[in-house]
Amino acid sequence: MFNMECISVFDMLKVGVGPSSSHTLGPWRAAQRWILELKAKHLFNQVEKIHIDLYGSLSLTGKGHATDVATLLGLCGHDPVTMDISIIDEEILAIKEHKIIHFNKELDIPFNFETDIKFNRKFLDFHPNGIIFRATLKNGKKCSSSFFSIGGGFVVKKTRKNAKKKQDKFDEFPFPVESANQLLAYCKAEDMSISQLVLQNERSLRNDEQIDAGLQQIWNTMLESMYIGCHTEGILPGGLSVKRRAFEMHQRLIGEEQYDSPKSWITAIRNTEVKFRQILKWVSCFALSVNEVNASLGRVVTAPTNGSAGTVPAVMMYYMVIENHKATFEDMKRFMLVAGEIGSLFKKGATISAAMGGCQAEIGVSSAMAAGGLTELLGGTPEQVLMASEIAMEHHLGLTCDPIAGLVQVPCIERNAMGAIKAINAAEIALESDATKAKVPLDKVIATMWDTAKDMNSKYKETSEGGLAVKVNLSDC
Repeated sequence: MFNMECISVFDMLKVGVGPSSSHTLGPWRAAQRWILELKAKHLFNQVEKIHIDLYGSLSLTGKGHATDVATLLGLCGHDPVTMDISIIDEEILAIKEHKIIHFNKELDIPFNFETDIKFNRKFLDFHPNGIIFRATLKNGKKCSSSFFSIGGGFVVKKTRKNAKKKQDKFDEFPFPVESANQLLAYCKAEDMSISQLVLQNERSLRNDEQIDAGLQQIWNTMLESMYIGCHTEGILPGGLSVKRRAFEMHQRLIGEEQYDSPKSWITAIRNTEVKFRQILKWVSCFALSVNEVNASLGRVVTAPTNGSAGTVPAVMMYYMVIENHKATFEDMKRFMLVAGEIGSLFKKGATISAAMGGCQAEIGVSSAMAAGGLTELLGGTPEQVLMASEIAMEHHLGLTCDPIAGLVQVPCIERNAMGAIKAINAAEIALESDATKAKVPLDKVIATMWDTAKDMNSKYKETSEGGLAVKVNLSDC
């Protein structure tokens, strides 16, 4: 499964709209790519009719993941990073009522929400998350284009025409990394920390100002999603009637502290009393808040996916408000560089798609990313960073993806809290260990995760056809 390609921290940590990176962000990006394809072939202005086919996992849990909504927003010319998400409902309502799609904000095309987007239970061969866009042109001819959403918002064509370009970029990296062992060898040879080495690679793609601006946007989005989640009460959409928990949890934890912005909120939290139980609650609160925002089509950062978006920011915030009250953006930058690299190792050596590998591929990877980032900030060696990541994943191996009603709510939201706590625990164990004598190398756990993914029954890979998804009915909720 090794994917020798250039994977930047900005590939692993991306701003997007919830609830799912592979089922929401991916199809959204695929729609944007299809528009570019049509324009490149000078066919865009010839389009008279559009039909969309969703396949496999995209179809089976597509309604709960708003796959249809995201695809249409992409076709309407909206971008997930910049769109005003407060107008999503009215945009979709307008399409349903007027039966017209304003294609890329340029052309009015007839579109029936009920019949022109089809959910097919069939799985396409290349990947469980398949989508085919079909257009009828004014001259009567038809054209189609297939895309596969492979996790974390990554979208590919079956032919992987971009593979050569990615390979060229990869070769330009001063330190092309294929495995954890290779990463460690570079760190030893160059006498660098993992974050320093990753920064050198990033500098081959962007200048320092661009890197800082990009990472600042990612951290700001993470902080904002935690802030919004902690200050929004009510019931999550989708029909399960899941009550938001971060709001009341946060109220009890913050007490009488005063603040008026996400930045002053950090200071306020630092002033609260924190014993072990409060730390557990704060970390859980941060993780829950992000994924409650994600579940309500809010803006979050894939880390490495939307369904696992709460784990990394929760552990970053833990470092900011519990471990180091003097922590700055520079610390968050190092954390993100390490976390991004750990995530890329899993993407190259296994998968970050629950439709391919179950929840171990999402929460397991997010926990490994967070454990690695925290370990470096706490003074860990590169060996200890990799050991912490390995420990975090080792104890997520075999975790299934079985969302009730196909919604990224139960058990997904809580799993982010569990992944964050495991990440902190993994970091502490690694820091107390002689990592040069680790029994299980990170590369071995990545390979094991991929073997487990291939052996896992398809019912437990984001299809809502097994596990909690069938044991717990909507009527139970």
